[in-house]
Order: sequence, then C-alpha cells, then structure tokens
Amino acid sequence: MEKPPTDAAAAAGRRRVGGGLLDATQLGQALPGAVRKLDPRLMWRNPVMLLVEAGAVFTTVLSVADPSTLSWIITVWLWLTVIFANLAEAVAEGRGKAQAAALRASKQDMVAFLRDGREVPATQLKLGDIVVVVAGQTIPGDGDVIEGIASVDESAITGESAPVIRESGGDRSAVTGGTRVLSDRIVVRITQKPGESFVDRMIALVEGANRQKTPNEIALNILLAALTIIFLLSVVTLQPLAIYSKAYQAAAPDTAAIDGNGVTGIVLISLLVCLIPTTIGALLSAIGIAGMDRLVQRNVLAMSGRAVEAAGDVNTLLLDKTGTITLGNRQAAEFVPVDGVTAATLADAAQLSSLADETPEGRSVVVLAKNAFGLREREPGLMTDATFVPFTAQTRMSGVDLELSLQSGQGRVVGAVAGRQIRKGAASAVMKWVRQNGGHPTEEVGEIVDTVSSTGGTPLVVAEQIAGQPARALGVIHLKDVVKPGMRERFDEMRRMGIRTVMITGDNPRTAKAIADEAGVDDFLAEATPEDKLAYIKKEQEGGRLVAMTGDGTNDAPALAQADVGVAMNTGTSAAKEAGNMVDLDSDPTKLIEIVEIGKQLLITRGALTTFSITNDIAKYFAIIPAMFAAVYPGLDTLNVMRLHSPGSAILSAVVFNALVIIALIPLALRGVRYTPAGASALLRRNLLVYGLGGVLAPFAGIKLIDLLVQFIPGI
Repeated sequence: MEKPPTDAAAAAGRRRVGGGLLDATQLGQALPGAVRKLDPRLMWRNPVMLLVEAGAVFTTVLSVADPSTLSWIITVWLWLTVIFANLAEAVAEGRGKAQAAALRASKQDMVAFLRDGREVPATQLKLGDIVVVVAGQTIPGDGDVIEGIASVDESAITGESAPVIRESGGDRSAVTGGTRVLSDRIVVRITQKPGESFVDRMIALVEGANRQKTPNEIALNILLAALTIIFLLSVVTLQPLAIYSKAYQAAAPDTAAIDGNGVTGIVLISLLVCLIPTTIGALLSAIGIAGMDRLVQRNVLAMSGRAVEAAGDVNTLLLDKTGTITLGNRQAAEFVPVDGVTAATLADAAQLSSLADETPEGRSVVVLAKNAFGLREREPGLMTDATFVPFTAQTRMSGVDLELSLQSGQGRVVGAVAGRQIRKGAASAVMKWVRQNGGHPTEEVGEIVDTVSSTGGTPLVVAEQIAGQPARALGVIHLKDVVKPGMRERFDEMRRMGIRTVMITGDNPRTAKAIADEAGVDDFLAEATPEDKLAYIKKEQEGGRLVAMTGDGTNDAPALAQADVGVAMNTGTSAAKEAGNMVDLDSDPTKLIEIVEIGKQLLITRGALTTFSITNDIAKYFAIIPAMFAAVYPGLDTLNVMRLHSPGSAILSAVVFNALVIIALIPLALRGVRYTPAGASALLRRNLLVYGLGGVLAPFAGIKLIDLLVQFIPGI
C-alpha cells in the first residue's frame, strides 16, 4: 500500500536550498567531486583546464626526474589550479543536488488505483491510464483531471503550504505526481511516459544531468580553445628558438636555471598556464549551472540552459493583462449617481443589491459602500423582510425585493406587500429591466456608462422600483481593473533595459488602451485570440527580436511553443507545460519579469568574469616575461614594474595568484554579478570600469604580495 507522507518528507518538500556561498559544509561535500573530476574523460569538455591538467602531469614527471623546491611548489599549485576549477563546478552542482534531494523526498513508493478496480505500482502506469484518487491519497503520476474537483496539497513541489483547487475542464485540470489530494475525489488521465514524470525531469535538470551548453557558452568555449591553441604554439616554439639562438641550457628547473641562457620545461608550462584564460575557463560551467539554480530558488524550472540564456537576450515581453498587470478581479472604485440622487443613497441601494452577489465584483461593491459611506454589512440571513436575487450569468444581474409592513390603526402588523425592488448589473440587462417595469432609461445614465467605458472601466447600473411607481435608474457603479502596485516602475525598468512590453487582453481596444496607459506598457494587443498571439510573436521574431510570454491554457500552447522563452504556469494544462521551456511552480505570471532579470544577470556575470580573466593576464605578463628573458634581453627588465624579488619568485607568484583568483571568484560566479536595470551601453561601461580595470590592477597587488611571502622560501 501507499506510504503516508512523513513530516520529514513534507518539510523537505517545503525546504528551499539557500543561496549561501562556500560554507564549510558545501566545500566538504564538493571536494571529493572536484577530485573525481580530474578524470581526463570528464576534463575533455573543458579544453582550457584539460591543458592545465596535462601541464600538471608533465611538471610532476619533471619534478620526479630532477627535483627542486621551485619545481615541486609549482607542480602542487598547478594541481590546485585544476582542483579549484573543478571545485567551482562541483559546488554549483552540489547546490542542485541538494535541491534535487528535497524534490526526491516528495517521491514515495505508492500504488495507483485504476478506474477498473485494479491496483498497480505507480511505476507501471502507462500513458493514457485512468486512475482514481480520493482524499488522503497521493496522485501517482502527472495527468489531467477528467472528472471531479478536489483540493490538492502541492507543497512538496512548489513549497507553498496553501492547497489549490484542481477540476476537470478549463485551465486548472493538470495535476503533478507526488502531490496529495486533501478532499473529495478526482479521476485522472495519466499524461506522462514511464520514468518521465515532472518530478523526475526536475530532479534530472537541477542535478545538472541534462544541462546542455548554450550557443553563447559553446561560442565562448571555442574562443577560449582558440586562444589556448595560439598561446600553446607560442610557448612550444620558445625552446626551439632558444636552441637556434644558442641560448638553450638543459638545467634543472630551479632559480639558478633561469639565468637567461635558457628556459626549462617547468618554466614554459608555468608561462603557458598563466597566459591562457584559465580564470574564465575554470568558472564558465559553474556560471551556467548557477544561473539555472537561481531560477530553481525562485520556483521556476527551466527545461534547458538555452532558455535561461534566451531570457537574458529577450527584446519583447508579452504579458497577460488579467492577473499579471492587473489584480485579476475588477473592483468597485466609485459610485456615480444621477441628478436628484445622492451618492449615499446610490451606495445603500448598491450594497443591498450586491449582498447576494458572490462574485469578486459584487463583494467589492459591498466593501466600497462600507469604506466610503460607513454602511455596515448586512447579513442576508437576518433580513427576514427581504428576498434576495442572486447573480447569474444568464440574467447578469443581482438584487433584492424588500417588503413593506402593513399595520393596523393600533400599530399592529397585519401583513406585508411588495414595496421596493432593487437591481444591479450589466448596463444593458438593468436598463431592459427598467423598461419592463414601466421606466424609461435617461440620456444621463447612458452618458455616465459611456464615460466609464471610455476610461477602461466597466459600468454597472443600479435601478429601483417602488410599489406603484415606474422603475428608475439611480446611478452607475464604476468597476475598474486595478493595476498592481509598482507595475509602472517595473515596466520603466524594462524600458531602460531595452525591452519592449506588450499587454495581451481580450478587452476591446478602448478599454485595453486605458489600462495600457495606466500601467505604462509600450503596446497592447486587444481582443486577442490564440491565432493573434501566435501571429504577433512571429512578426516580432521576423524582425530579429527574441520574445518571452506566459500562459496556462491549452489555447496558449502554440504561442508558448513559438516564443523564445515560454513560461507555463504549473496550475495550467499539460499541453501548456509541454509547449513552454520553463514552468513556474508558483503560477505567478509577473515572475516572467524576474526570469528576464535572472537571464540578464547570467549574461552579465559571464561577460564580467570573461573581461576580468583576460585583463588580469596582463599583470602575469609583466611578472613572468621579464623573469624569463631579462638576462638574455636586458631591456626587458624595464617591464619588471613590480620589482619582484627574483625570477623564481616571479614565476611562482604568478602561478599561485593564477590559482587563488579562481577560488576567490567562485562566490561571485555562483551568486552572479549584481544586476541593475540599465541600457547595454551603460552596462558595458560599468563592466569595463569595474571588471576590466579591476582585472588589470588586482593581479599587480596580488602577485607583489605573494612575492613578498615566497621570497623567504629556501631555494626560491
């Protein structure tokens, strides 16, 4: 039988792996992995560090054959350089494995109850199987609800403790294996293939098992490999040139050997390691893994590193109006009475007619009447003289029929007659009711309705009929989509980043324009159909722009598949989640903005550390080249601006700094360079100023400091 979820498992499901960097626990867990990665069969994926490892092997052989203090110290630090590079990747992978462990805790040994009455292990479920899940049971696999409605606990997947509703039909029918049904009963059609559940894919992705290098990462690797080959050829030809110039001396790799008459193998290897871009070569993989990890920390699952990188290059952002830009439910904002009616009278009638309206709009009318006019909320059950008319989609109205008491001359109640009827609802429905009850709509009401509509709002008309009199309109309730706080500022940030924001809505163009102007988006697509969304994305892409969008319904699937970054909501349909290349476990459409920022942070981090890596090589040139050739070409001594102690200490200091800078930059690679919304030119200036200039200056200070320390080592 199915094992009940334990408190530990639930806690693991709710736990999110923190973003702490390089604590003792992480280092201890990552170090064995870093050592295992010394296997050349793994190292070949990083040609820069593979060459460093080959150099470390070669210096080890030379040190054994002809040992010296300098040769052995350089050998040790070359091996540390490779281990530090592997450690960066191992720490990044370790964070993903910790997240995967939390996800794996949500998987349990369980059985599935097929609709035909059979019980089978959940692992044997096939695509298309239909299972029944009742309260207290765990959903055995990913699927769609085809019958029933239930409250589901998804905390093991999303980390959120609040249950969600899943029901057949619509866009909230998808369920995830490993989540628990809390109430009622649902029938689920399995949509996963064996071993390919959503949780299985999450575990594989966050562990890095399926992380493929992105196009930009591949291009940068090719560039680094090309630079490595160039420097390799340059260094390899130094010894033949020395022999040809009769400056060759086959001496042991110690300080005495570096006397201008020749260079040894160990010194040449040291030169090569310091010349090639080891810093970015060591950190490149960790930067990519950490970028996906930052998304996981925000409950977003990226199906590939390509999607994260594309998010950083997005030019156009498509956002649904409802629930993304606006709060999702229209809210009463104002009571607009007709002449002869006070706002308080209109508010009282609007409140009474809304007590039986359980829609969010109806409840907002009651709240506005209470807040604006101090009208206390009346409980429908306590009003014995009232007959309430609930809101329905057919009538598009709600209301109340109030009775007037008939009293005798002595003040005794002897009966009741219909006294007052109040209706509130869509303008066309209420005005029709007014005409049916002897009244005539006035031009004033029509003008108020048109004014509200022209500003992007939704007008609700309130009318009444008093016994023996024709019905009349009292005024209009102005409902409006409330733009979420801070959205205009967020869109201003997007604009500074060079991203164009587009609001998608089913509203008419006039209403859409009013909301778009208030929110501050750059453009809008009104009365949008699935075909319109797809056509808009294709049009943007034909202009060379990358497009990102969110969606949750089956009708969003074509557009999500077409978009360069398609973020599907976890509450959405299976079709939407299959079509997108990211899934937001929190189902928060506004998170698309955060995803774009994370993608840009990934690209900026990679660019910043590449700049630092290339520029910090400059200081190494000033350290090693004078040390190697100043005796042969005395003029090169002018390049020894750091005034290093000796040729041996200069070479060793450069090698040591080359290794230490990797370990020093691991936290930055994992955390990411701090991102502030700005244009490309501003970001480039900051990148060059901070990481370009910093990459030049920091090594001068670092190498000089190390030189002051190593000069006290005997034999250096």
